[in-house]
Amino acid sequence: MVFCEHCVGDREIASIIQSAGAKSVGCCQLCKTDDVCLYNTEAQSELTSYFEELIGIYSPANSAEGDVPAGVGKFLTDEMHSRWNLFPALSNETVKDLLIAICPDLYENSPELFDSPVYIPELYDTSYLETWSLLKNNDWDSFVKEIKTKNRYHSKQVNFDVLEKYCSFIRKTYKAGTAFFRARISDEQGYPPEKMSAPPEGKSAEGRANARGITCLYVADSLDTALHEVRAGIFDYVTVAKLVLKQDITIVDLSAISNISPFIDNLDYLSHAVNRPHLERLNKEMSRPLRRSDSTLDYVPTQYIVDFIKSIEHNGQQEYDGIEYTSTATAGSSGYNLAVFNPDLFACSSVTVYNIEDLQYVPKRVEHFEAEEGTE
Repeated sequence: MVFCEHCVGDREIASIIQSAGAKSVGCCQLCKTDDVCLYNTEAQSELTSYFEELIGIYSPANSAEGDVPAGVGKFLTDEMHSRWNLFPALSNETVKDLLIAICPDLYENSPELFDSPVYIPELYDTSYLETWSLLKNNDWDSFVKEIKTKNRYHSKQVNFDVLEKYCSFIRKTYKAGTAFFRARISDEQGYPPEKMSAPPEGKSAEGRANARGITCLYVADSLDTALHEVRAGIFDYVTVAKLVLKQDITIVDLSAISNISPFIDNLDYLSHAVNRPHLERLNKEMSRPLRRSDSTLDYVPTQYIVDFIKSIEHNGQQEYDGIEYTSTATAGSSGYNLAVFNPDLFACSSVTVYNIEDLQYVPKRVEHFEAEEGTE
C-alpha cells in the first residue's frame, strides 16, 4: 500500500514518512493529497519496527484472565483511532489493511491481534500500575475523593516521578515580548495598570492552580478569551490589561497532552497507554468552566498537582514558570490560558475599559422534565 504523512495523526510517524519518502513525491492513493512524500509498504520498512512494538503491547481479549472485567477488548483498528489517534481520516477497514501491510510478519505469526478484539493486560495489573501509573490506583475519581476528604497534603496516590517525566514531553517556551491579556470586572473608570497584575501575597482567592493566599497570575492568549473567562454580564464594565513578557519563560502545556506521540524516544508504549487518560483528565479539570455554586474544594486536586509542577527544579533553579490549559469559555474557539507562578515576569503595556453591550447564550440541555397534567 502507498500512503503519505497526511494520512497519519502522529508527528513522529509523519516525520519518518517525510524522510523515507523524500525521493518519492506524488499523489497519495488513500487521502488523495497531491505533491506529498509517499511511503510504499512493499518497498520500505522504516515504520515496521515502530508499529510492531506498539501492537506488541496488546493481547487477544479472549485470553484475558484474573481481575480483567468480562467483555473487555476492542478491535485494533478502534484502538488506533480512540487511544492513539494515528489514522484519524481513514476508515477502520483501510487502517486494518494498512497495519497488515506495514507489519506483514507480525500478521502472519499473530493474526488474532488484527482480526479479533484485543486489550492491554497491564491496564488491569495492580503491581504494574502501582509503579508506572501517574495515579497508583489508576482512578482519577478515587484520587479526587482522597485529596478532598481524607488526605489533603500527603497523598500517596500520585507517582511524582511519572508526572515529572511527562511534563518534560509537553514543555513549551514563550519568548520575551509575547503579549497576553488579563480581564477584571470593574466600573466605568476601570483599574489602573498597577491593579491589573495578580493579587499580592496572602490576598489571592482560590484558583484552579493556586490555593488561597498563594500568588498566581492567570492570563489569556487573546482579548476574546480574556473577556469570556471573566464571565461578565450584559452592561458590565471590564478592564483588560495587555501584559507583555519581560523574558523567555518555560511552561507545561497541558493542552498538548493529546499530541504526545507514543513513538517519542524514551517514552514507553505501555506507560503512554496507562497515563494519557489521566493527563487528559487533568487538562479537562483545569479547563472546566467554573460556576458560582462550585465549592473551593473542587480546586484541590488540580492545585495539588500544579504545586508539584511548580516545585520541579533543575540545577537548583525552578524548571517551569507556569502551566497552559485549554479555555472552554469560548465556544468553538481554540483559546488557551496560562497560570503563571511569578507575576513579575510581565509588564503591563496598556489598559482598556470595555462595556459589554451584548451577550450570546448557547444553551445545552442537560435534563428535561415534562410537567404532570393539571399542574401549573
